[in-house]
This record gives sequence, structure tokens and C-alpha cells, in this order.
Amino acid sequence: MSFPDDKDILELIRSEATRNEGFRFLVARYKEKLYWHIRRMVHEHEDADDVLQNTFMKVIRHIEGFKEQSSLYTWIYRIASNEAINFLHSRQRQTKEATLGLVSAASVDQHDNHSPEAMLDLLARAIDTLPEKQKLVFNLRYYDEMPYHQIAEITETSEGALKASYHLAVRKIEDFLKARA
Repeated sequence: MSFPDDKDILELIRSEATRNEGFRFLVARYKEKLYWHIRRMVHEHEDADDVLQNTFMKVIRHIEGFKEQSSLYTWIYRIASNEAINFLHSRQRQTKEATLGLVSAASVDQHDNHSPEAMLDLLARAIDTLPEKQKLVFNLRYYDEMPYHQIAEITETSEGALKASYHLAVRKIEDFLKARA
């Protein structure tokens, strides 16, 4: 399905007569990418759906204030990233067990540590040990294959700092995986 570009979507949204159509295009264009971005951060489908819904509600509430200083894409990704981080903070406050630090999580069974499921679980646990900013940068760069200049817009961080953060995240993930090999 072909969607109008961001500029056309914004024009539709800004016109009272076509606002609902514009929002439908906006959601249709970005829901899958945002869902997977959020899902990698919060892991559970239900949680990702909730965060995605909150993201679109926030986008709808604040679209009139969007000043187009960045692309619509990076503005929405920034909102989604912040909503996911806020969700994780909320979950951490609600339970004593840190969602991001799975220190007490059971180790993968050593006899089955080469199955694809076990490897994916181990990678997810390694990513979860990262500080939030590194986790965000890693997910955007590794999974979304986003260029550093777009990540810089989303996170409002310099490209140099992002590159350093990404490489540090990769090193931490490698160390985590080697320690469990």
C-alpha cells in the first residue's frame, strides 16, 4: 500500500475536513515500524501495544505543536522512545525487580544454549543489561538500521556520542554473551 508522504499527511491533519484521514494515514504508515521499535524495548506484545497506543495518542494531542524542525518520522520515533522508557520506569517503580537489569534471571540451560530460541533469549537479556540510552541507540542502529544522523535527531545527541554509545553497547553485549558461553 502506498501512503502519502509526511508533508501531505501533515496537510491532511491540519485541515479540519481531512484530519481523520490524515491520522489514519499517519498510523498506517508508522504503526508497524514503531511497534517493533517499542517491542524490542519492552519485550511483551501487550506492553508494546499499550505503549504504541500511548505514542499515537500523544502524537495526536501534540501534532499542532510540531514545528517541523525535524522530520515527522524522527519526531514520532522520539515520542515512541520516550513513551517506552517511561513505561519501563513505571514498571521498575512498581516492582523491585529491575526490568532492565535481569540480574536475577535464570541462566539459559547449558545443554540447550545453541538453539535459536535460547540464543535470541540470551541476546535479549544482554540488551536488557544496557543502560536505557545505550539500549535505545543499539536498537535503533542494529535492528532498525537507522543512520546515526536520524538517531541524533531522535535522541537529541551528537553523532559522535551516539557512535561511542553504540560501540560501548556492542562491547557490553559481547562481554555478556562471552561470560555465558
